[in-house]
Amino acid sequence: MDYIIEKHRIYATDKDGKMLADIEFPEVSTGVCEITHTYVDDSLRGQGVAAKLTEMAVAEIEGQGNKVTASCSYAIKWLTKREGREIHICPACGLRHHSQ
Repeated sequence: MDYIIEKHRIYATDKDGKMLADIEFPEVSTGVCEITHTYVDDSLRGQGVAAKLTEMAVAEIEGQGNKVTASCSYAIKWLTKREGREIHICPACGLRHHSQ
């Protein structure tokens, strides 16, 4: 599958333009991008596509020099399990942050 990488989004479509996979990570504050959404078409579930999207998003975010946070439940689980990161809500700003 070929992925299209944009500044705050990575996605893949089929030849007819149907969305197959999508992850969004807008910049929520200066230097912080939040993974807000992960989508994988039913036909691709269970094949590691969401994990691949999340891995690519983290690499893209950090490659831009930004920090990663997440509100997407899948991304939170992935970051905690795969990366050993803990997501918490900062009482000062209300944003979710990670620690390593």
